[in-house]
Amino acid sequence: MSLPSADIIFHYFPGLSTEQREQMSQLYSLYEEWNAQINVVSRKDIDQLYERHILHSLAIFKFMPFASGSRVLDIGTGGGFPGIPLAIAHPEVQFVLSDSIGKKIKVVQGVADAIGLKNVTAVHERSEKIKGQFDFVVSRAVADLSELVQWSDGKIKKQQQNALPNGLICLKGGDLKEELTPFKKRAQVFELSHYFQEEFFQTKRLVYLPLV
Repeated sequence: MSLPSADIIFHYFPGLSTEQREQMSQLYSLYEEWNAQINVVSRKDIDQLYERHILHSLAIFKFMPFASGSRVLDIGTGGGFPGIPLAIAHPEVQFVLSDSIGKKIKVVQGVADAIGLKNVTAVHERSEKIKGQFDFVVSRAVADLSELVQWSDGKIKKQQQNALPNGLICLKGGDLKEELTPFKKRAQVFELSHYFQEEFFQTKRLVYLPLV
């Protein structure tokens, strides 16, 4: 049986360089190997890694590529999502991938080292304790929006260099009405089905919340 291929990524992002394509292509075997030791991707999802984890993460890249020189914090990265795919897509952007679970950060570091990512710093730390200033905080379904805003407090740069004001970009699923209520005047919600045609994305959304 042939290994799942990164072709779905290349279909939606035909402009990736040869190096980026090679890095994307290596991800399945790396995550399969790590997943056998540390469960960072659902067992039933590992064969759908490119669609449900990597392409899903790259919805942020579709929404707004980060400007060269930006700094981005991935809160609750787990095994490296959305941070690892975004770091491949943005070699001129610095990413800090954080998680409070040490063994997950071990996977992040292992994958980043294996594919030669120089723009990733893996941090074993609770998000509220992370120091530094960032253009954006990103996250994939790790917490309620109110918690993410709280964790982002004091971490967002005032100076803007991207197409949109600095803030929070998170990937969400399900009914968001309740958690969006406190932010309904500022938050913007985008349907991922506008970017990707696969059925998986019919219920997935991207939430952008400026925080400056």
